[in-house]
Amino acid sequence: MAMLGLDSRGARKAASCEDKLKQKSTNMRKNILMRAAAVASSVALLASVAACGDNTDSSASNSNSSSSAVEINGEFAGAGASSQKSAVDAWIAGFQGTYPDAQISYDPSGSGAGVTSFLQKNVLWAGSDASLTNDQVSQSSSRCANGTTAFDIPVYISPIAIVYNLDSEGLNGSDKHVQLSADTIAKIFNGEITNWNDDAIKAENPDIDLPDLAITPVYRSDKSGTTKNFQNYLSQAAPDSWTYDPGENWPAAAGQGAQGTSGVIQTVKAAEGTIGYADASQAGDLGTVAVKVGDEYVPYSAEAAAKVVDASPEDDSATGDNRVVIKIDHATTEAGAYPVVLVSYDVACPAYDKAEDATFVKQWLTYVVSEDGQKTAAENAGSAPMSDALREKVMKSIDSIQTN
Repeated sequence: MAMLGLDSRGARKAASCEDKLKQKSTNMRKNILMRAAAVASSVALLASVAACGDNTDSSASNSNSSSSAVEINGEFAGAGASSQKSAVDAWIAGFQGTYPDAQISYDPSGSGAGVTSFLQKNVLWAGSDASLTNDQVSQSSSRCANGTTAFDIPVYISPIAIVYNLDSEGLNGSDKHVQLSADTIAKIFNGEITNWNDDAIKAENPDIDLPDLAITPVYRSDKSGTTKNFQNYLSQAAPDSWTYDPGENWPAAAGQGAQGTSGVIQTVKAAEGTIGYADASQAGDLGTVAVKVGDEYVPYSAEAAAKVVDASPEDDSATGDNRVVIKIDHATTEAGAYPVVLVSYDVACPAYDKAEDATFVKQWLTYVVSEDGQKTAAENAGSAPMSDALREKVMKSIDSIQTN
């Protein structure tokens, strides 16, 4: 019995010891878990701080992009080159996808009228197929704020199609071309060649049965940058036959005038034997001239137009800050290049009287020259997207716009 009692007391003592060990083990586990939780909490806090830092840096690095973080609402008007209209319509739709409260309008009144409207503070920006004159840059000091002057940047690169109507001869259509050299084109538009079966035209088109039909040249009756670009081509590539000084007004007496790009196209469509010049996006189902370059005849295309622009230098005679003006080499003989091309500009101020106007113009131009904006114009207007090198130059001008 004594032995049994001793065993019982020993068992109780052992059990008590075991309980203490279990409790101690439990407390140790709790301490370990608490410390782990504290460490995890500290790591999470550090990660949160780092994440906040990343977000701030990311937002700052995108401050010049067309971001919905910038609030834009109100009515914003532009005017100018009718050549840009198809592209501008597409740009407006794309821009409003990010800024639905921006109400944007564009009057395709022509380059000259658009620049005049801009200088008179009737619109925020102008589209122009001709770069600003040095006199217009000087005038803009009263339009722009903070003593700044306007700048122009290329936004739209497009071939100028020489369109004709020979529908009854089966020569109309996007895949139909009459071949003409610069000298022959100049003589047609100055009134020296007056019939489609003239020997000069026949010599360049031995495989085409040309009609005995009078030629009616159609030109822009309004002040037009497209007209100036077309004359630049004629005077550079055929200086002996086109002796007029290039300008935005048509100088020759031959032919019939029409208002705007749409007016030229409608007039050419209205009568057979007509020939005119217009932004290639509007050529439609009319026939177009394949222009002689070197020893080959090149039909217009966005790719052929881009070749000329990328190979052309900047115009160092353009005075004023932030201007990017391209001096097109219309007399190029580079294979596959189409030399009858226009570079259409947007004209804007580095500073405006209202901060909201400056904010809109900066975001608008940023979108227009972006890869997405240039792709949108190419898909809807057949223009040639600008190169990355040209975009980098243009963005420096856009970044100069003061928005605060």
